[in-house]
Amino acid sequence: MAASLFDSQLYASLFSAGDISRLFSDSAEIRAMLLVEGALAKAQGKLGLIPEDSAAAIGRAVMEVALDPGALTQAAGQNGVPVPGLVSALRDEMNAPEHAQYVHWGATSQDIMDSALMLRLRQALAAVETDLLILLTQLSDMADTHANLPMAARTYGQLATPTSFGAVVATWGQPLAALLEELPTLRQTCLLVSLSGAAGTSSALGPKASELRAELAAGLSLVNPHRSWHTDRSPVLRIADWLTRACTSLSKLGTDCLALRQSGIDELTTITAGASSTMPQKQNPVAASALIALASQATAQLSALHHAAAHQHQRDGASWFGEWLSLPQIVFCAASAARTAVSMTKGLAPDAKQMLRNLHAANGTIYAEALSFALAEQMRRGDAQTAVKDLCAKAAQEGVPLQEVATAQFPELDQATIFDATRQLGSAPEEAQRFVRTVAALKGRKEST
Repeated sequence: MAASLFDSQLYASLFSAGDISRLFSDSAEIRAMLLVEGALAKAQGKLGLIPEDSAAAIGRAVMEVALDPGALTQAAGQNGVPVPGLVSALRDEMNAPEHAQYVHWGATSQDIMDSALMLRLRQALAAVETDLLILLTQLSDMADTHANLPMAARTYGQLATPTSFGAVVATWGQPLAALLEELPTLRQTCLLVSLSGAAGTSSALGPKASELRAELAAGLSLVNPHRSWHTDRSPVLRIADWLTRACTSLSKLGTDCLALRQSGIDELTTITAGASSTMPQKQNPVAASALIALASQATAQLSALHHAAAHQHQRDGASWFGEWLSLPQIVFCAASAARTAVSMTKGLAPDAKQMLRNLHAANGTIYAEALSFALAEQMRRGDAQTAVKDLCAKAAQEGVPLQEVATAQFPELDQATIFDATRQLGSAPEEAQRFVRTVAALKGRKEST
């Protein structure tokens, strides 16, 4: 088994992070750091901090050179960061000492690496957002179609009251829609440029340090934080938290689909089931299981990321290294979960006949709450509940529907309303339609930006 399943050819289709996996490759990190170095030189040249011809030469070089990650291995191991080796290699490749001396002018390794990280996290967020929008469209269509399809709601794993499949779908999608509504603010407050120098004081960046940071932010289309955030990892934590919450919401989808396809319930059908090596009858809910596993992994890695967030003094290698170990895994989990959910829900459909059979299971006692409130109109609420408990016990003992024993004892009740699932849905259809409207509004705002 590969050290990371996200890098495995064997498990590539089970835990696929798509193009995001390439964002956290060595080559992608080097390319992002070079882009930052080039943007820094351009900003410094514009402000007259380094010669403009040197800035132009550096800008050309970062676009043209191809640095081999293997050539930076020894330097990265010795220095704890790849930037010194990268800067040295870039200067050598430029073959123009008069210009190369201005590479990395006044910056520190963390400025380059954190800014490069944000460039890649920006792409990762965009990719996850795209998949979640596709998923929400699929779920919205499903909720709209089945807003009034009755099924059994379950609490503590037991039959509770009737709901609709559309409302259940809405519970899968609403948290995801809320997450996408958070994204503009997240981007504006967390996708930050970093430029504060060796100890966060910008001392080597000169009197135009603040102006330079703003120029670099504009050049990279990142946000200017107006401060140093070398040891404040809250921007990274908030992005990781958003990705983990996406995993958790998708895990709810997986958990419910796993349960609703369980033998004896069988209320969902899918075209993405897996086969057993020895049991021909099996149709294993592989995708649903993957969603649950991915959320578990992301949550564990987020905990580790929080542990690594408290940096000592103005720079802390140990804590920073811990971030490197955990953050990519969280990104991969979210990307893989979103892609998996899109694929799984394409072939997902309710089995209306089985849902109806399950509504009638357990002697129809799913209507006990409705019956107790109907009786409460003619007796005390406590007495009504006691009476219905007795009726449920009698139905179970005699193996007959609750409606039958209730009719015998209380013939004056409106049995057609009490024991009709379509008339006991409460707000379920509206919950489904509210979700449909939420997704439509979300897509409308996205299209207008």
